[in-house]
Amino acid sequence: MIENVNNTPFTLLLGTAQDGGYPQAGCRRECCAAARVRPESRRLVSSLAIIDPATSQRWIIDCTPNFPEQLHLLNDALAVDDVSQPTGILLTHAHVGHYTGLIQLGREVMAANAVPLYVMPRMLAFLEGHEPWRRIIQDGHLAPISLAAGQRVQLSERLSVVPFLVPHRDEHSETVGFRIDGPSRRVLYLPDIDDWQQLDPPIEQMIAEVDVAYLDGTFFDDGELPGRDMSRIPHPRITDSLCRFSSLPPTERAKIRFIHLNHTNPATDGRSESADKIRAAGCHVAVDTERQLL
Repeated sequence: MIENVNNTPFTLLLGTAQDGGYPQAGCRRECCAAARVRPESRRLVSSLAIIDPATSQRWIIDCTPNFPEQLHLLNDALAVDDVSQPTGILLTHAHVGHYTGLIQLGREVMAANAVPLYVMPRMLAFLEGHEPWRRIIQDGHLAPISLAAGQRVQLSERLSVVPFLVPHRDEHSETVGFRIDGPSRRVLYLPDIDDWQQLDPPIEQMIAEVDVAYLDGTFFDDGELPGRDMSRIPHPRITDSLCRFSSLPPTERAKIRFIHLNHTNPATDGRSESADKIRAAGCHVAVDTERQLL
């Protein structure tokens, strides 16, 4: 159980890995072999919970393939005995690591009752246009609520979120990040982006407006995927991000916590030289189950 004697709302990071998790299926390389030898180094797929301990309300941003385990972590954070459904789910986009856990809410598993599902219009059209997601919605296990970029959503009396559009590979849906606003602090959640240049407003402005910024750290540098053209998988490399953010004051750089780490990213190992470089630059590699007060 995570103690919070003041009943202050907080975020709980339910995972920090890219869509395939760490270790990743089909990987026989040293990166994942090491994670299998050291289970404590395992990382779940990136997801963020928003929790109000005063009311036992809890929302999840992105419903990942690791949803069963992440729901347990979420309920454990509030010492909830039963495996109860979340208060609501918010989705960033339609890549497999961010929505496929919704299948667990259907009649074959939880048979959830009208869980509010906060989604952008194209994301909702994608879900309603394809099975099994269409059936899960039609059967009343999920209750979609449409989002609009830049428009605040009041989750509860003390908590709200603001979705914002993010340039990303939008084959099936638009992509958004979220700013979470609590009574005293703000957290930015941005797990996927093609590059910082296209983001409006600039990422530096977004960082300045929050207390903690969870940012896309998918790849540490080029060359992590032998035999594949990494230019076709656009994400800002951590090395490039550190260069871009080097001109920020130390207090701003200290807000940055990299998430969505690919299994090939050497920074997944907090003891690595790459992780040391991130810390030396004044930033951080996020870890599963860390929390931030709101």
